[in-house]
Amino acid sequence: MIEPVEAELARPPIFNERQEAILRDEDVELDRAISRLNANADGTTASPSTSETPSQTATLNGGVFTPAQLENGEKRTIVTFEPGTRENPREWTKGRKWFVTMSTSLLCLTVALGSAMPTGDLPGVAETLHVSDEVSYIQVTLFVLGFGIGPLAFAPLSEVVGRKPVYCISLFFYFIFTLPSCLAKNIATMLAGRMIAGIASSAPMTNVGGTISDIWAVEERGLPMALFSSMIFMGPCLGPLFGGWISLKTGQWRWIYWVLFILCGVVFCLTLVMPETLPTVLLKRKAERLNKENNTTTYVTEHQLKHVPLSETFKTALTRPFILMFGEPIILFMSFYLSFVYSLLYATFFAFPIAFEEIRGFNAGMTGVTFVSIILGILLAMACMPIQERLYKKHCANGPVPEARLYPMMLGAIILPISLFILAFTSYPGIIWVGPCAAGVLFGFSMVIIYISANSYIVDSYANYAASAIAAKTLMRSTIGASVPLWITQMFSIGFQYAGLILALVSCVIVVIPYAFFFKGGAVRQRSTRAVSS
Repeated sequence: MIEPVEAELARPPIFNERQEAILRDEDVELDRAISRLNANADGTTASPSTSETPSQTATLNGGVFTPAQLENGEKRTIVTFEPGTRENPREWTKGRKWFVTMSTSLLCLTVALGSAMPTGDLPGVAETLHVSDEVSYIQVTLFVLGFGIGPLAFAPLSEVVGRKPVYCISLFFYFIFTLPSCLAKNIATMLAGRMIAGIASSAPMTNVGGTISDIWAVEERGLPMALFSSMIFMGPCLGPLFGGWISLKTGQWRWIYWVLFILCGVVFCLTLVMPETLPTVLLKRKAERLNKENNTTTYVTEHQLKHVPLSETFKTALTRPFILMFGEPIILFMSFYLSFVYSLLYATFFAFPIAFEEIRGFNAGMTGVTFVSIILGILLAMACMPIQERLYKKHCANGPVPEARLYPMMLGAIILPISLFILAFTSYPGIIWVGPCAAGVLFGFSMVIIYISANSYIVDSYANYAASAIAAKTLMRSTIGASVPLWITQMFSIGFQYAGLILALVSCVIVVIPYAFFFKGGAVRQRSTRAVSS
């Protein structure tokens, strides 16, 4: 199964090289595979690049091996990468690795911009297409909802056909279905296109973590992950900035979508020249080439020996996230907390225009500039994350403990309501813009440290089912986040200060969640049949 990107963001890393190899070789999450590996660690090394082992004998039949075929005892040559030949993506040149890293990071930036750029001129859409403001907001709702639905299919599919085909297909549909929004004569056309574009665009967010782990060793990922994570976190904040200025200078909301359409086209062309990075797919191609050159069927990959039917893969990918979501308290409460923070991010797309345009008279472009305050908070948070690494090592002196991942979240849980109180009570006419922007810095800082910490805790606690646990979180987060445009303006209609106060008080109520799991999370995991034990 794919290694979730949330695991890549954790520092220190959650999975070592051997554990990552187990995850890459799984078509479907095997019960307690990581736990068994930890319990039986014996320091054995990988097989030679091409070897014949009695325990690895089978007769190939479309990649599936039946007991009857195994009894035939026909030897097969297990194909692996030849050291020093640069067949292995980990041995590629730095230039090729950075091309893939920057290309995939650009994919994520394009997706993040697609969710937020239209907020640069939502009233213009309502006026042109003769609908209410609330109806025009659905274009954001449907796109974000697609983020939660798409990964359920794209994650397992990428493990079967490879990273590149999924990138190409998803970006092609994202590109094509952005066009209806550029040309829409009615709201139905726009909403249909946005929904499909949202589902298609979710693939990069799901697969880029796996791509980076394909090409970079664990100890080399610091800078590549910093680049990638900056695109994930800052992309939504750059959307209103770009969208606001495009709308202001062109006087046309459609140009927001035309710029996005052009960017999608450029990024789609990038996917066509990106190399495949998934080792199992590359080895399968090597085996097929060797069989063709030698006119035989003796060459197979180790992954083919463990092949699981695609139907089984999809069944697990579509059902296990729901089982974990409603059966595991850690996943349920952490997903709810992350959903609230994610909702606040999308709430700022509607709150900042009120705080700066309506109350202070800013234009759309300058309102977009105020989102730089959130970006500054994000950068500050990323700069402070190495402190967590030292805290984790100190806490885990006697062995790894998932709760050691929660230190940043406990800090963020305190800073988050402070930022909301500041935003609420500095948004009066006549009060300088510095107050709300200071709130933006604090919000960006708390959002990132909460996000990284909570996701790391989920993955570390459910290492055996990391992909399903994160899929459950993503589905809840996207579903709740997608609802924000449908009710946030009505909430602010009671008064900006009162709406901000309500959100701040909610964040005060849920502040206990990270502290409760920090002190009692070990007992919760002990009672679970799926969580790892300390």
